[in-house]
Amino acid sequence: MHRLTLAQANALIEAAFAKGGELGLKPLTVTVHDPGGHLIACQRQDGASNMRVKLAGGKACGALALGVSSRTIGDMAVERPHFVAAIDTLSEGGLVPAAGGLIICDAQGLVLGAIGVTGDTSDNDEACALAAIQSLGLKPKN
Repeated sequence: MHRLTLAQANALIEAAFAKGGELGLKPLTVTVHDPGGHLIACQRQDGASNMRVKLAGGKACGALALGVSSRTIGDMAVERPHFVAAIDTLSEGGLVPAAGGLIICDAQGLVLGAIGVTGDTSDNDEACALAAIQSLGLKPKN
């Protein structure tokens, strides 16, 4: 398996929503992408604002584009703002430098895709993304 299946993508979304419900978070939007950044699945909870699909996708696609979590990209944006701004203009899926986008790997570390979560605080978004990955027995890229 070199990428996530639709069934896995939908399970990731359900798990992220479940974690959000458990934490009492605001309405979430979750996108799941293949290793090339192409969208596999997306769901937006009732009440989520209309820009959330692009934000979630930007977190996931940015992580894939640079090979690090969107939290790390946020740190990079503080250290090298011109670099991150330039990369954003080059990326097809966008780039959102805030926590909530994680690269998903199998047990051997092979990249299967990425998940992007948005809707609450960035820390809470990331917690939902991590819980979703772990629910399938997969792991985030370090």
